[in-house]
Amino acid sequence: MKEKIILTGDRPTGRLHIGHFVGSLRRRVELQNSGEYDKIFIMIADAQALTDNADNPEKIRQNVIEVALDYLACGLDPSKSTIFIQSAVPELTELAFYYMNLVTVSRLQRNPTVKTEIQMRNFETSIPVGFFTYPISQASDITAFKATTVPVGEDQKPMLEQTMEIVRRFNYIYGETLVEPQILLPDNAACLRLPGTDGKAKMSKSLGNCIYLSDSADEVKKKIRSMYTDPDHLRVQDPGKIEGNTVFTYLDAFCTQEHVDKYLPDYPTLDALKEHYQRGGLGDVKCKNFLNAVMEDVLAPIRERRKQFEQDIPAVYEMLRRGCEKAREQAAITLDEVRSAMKINYFDDAELIAEQAKRFKELSNQK
Repeated sequence: MKEKIILTGDRPTGRLHIGHFVGSLRRRVELQNSGEYDKIFIMIADAQALTDNADNPEKIRQNVIEVALDYLACGLDPSKSTIFIQSAVPELTELAFYYMNLVTVSRLQRNPTVKTEIQMRNFETSIPVGFFTYPISQASDITAFKATTVPVGEDQKPMLEQTMEIVRRFNYIYGETLVEPQILLPDNAACLRLPGTDGKAKMSKSLGNCIYLSDSADEVKKKIRSMYTDPDHLRVQDPGKIEGNTVFTYLDAFCTQEHVDKYLPDYPTLDALKEHYQRGGLGDVKCKNFLNAVMEDVLAPIRERRKQFEQDIPAVYEMLRRGCEKAREQAAITLDEVRSAMKINYFDDAELIAEQAKRFKELSNQK
């Protein structure tokens, strides 16, 4: 039976936020603890982060440990999941170089995620080649570990589709070598793409509309108080809209029935709260206070675990070092198989050496 393997990760461009948590982190912990997977690889993608931060390597260097702490605080367990740093596994770079021959420039230009990211960073007139080939790098990361499952947010779906194309193309040309992965999206629709606190389509560090996993209780409360709701809901008695209302989107993503029972005993369900808001008579402040209580229930344990791991940073780096060694062992196996399939494993191919020796000996005898 084929092994079930997960590969996923994040770019260390800053601390992780609740969009990361509901989009993939929470699911990763659930999958890790499910016992359904044989191997789980979690990558801190520093090399990919450098593709659009090449002039600021210190930013990436500092945030590697921030991401590692967020991982551990959320419940990722090094005894169950291999947490590693991308640049410490050079085999990934070599695989990406070979895959570049299987993808055209026009195909990369059509990738919706690449197009969106280029616009966000104002790269239209000057695109770094490394950033442009991001989908190819991601394909090498996934295939190096023979990942069968990749849990990501909806915005990464085009990247996975491109990985599948590369796998199929490679296997068609060189024979069945690479494993085709499957995408695993969040099962809660509200988690597919959590908006920023300002109501913008995506929570983004660069837009400053994030609630970070490591934010203090006061910081979270302040951000929720200023959160975008329904601009037409001016008075408590006014009917309000829940569609596009960030407070209710966050409640859909985080609120459980236990939260309703604990903090809003007058309402049987979250839907009842929504109905009250829609018909009027319910103010934004009460809804935001409820959301703040929910978020504190979610974030307080994460915040406390993070503080504990912060007490022994050398141990966190040692955990990463061991993870990098383990990841490199697996990537080296895949790279050997790729080089063999591409017939560039010259020194490992005893049959090739014998054939060439025989051929040149025969040529010599004919002279």
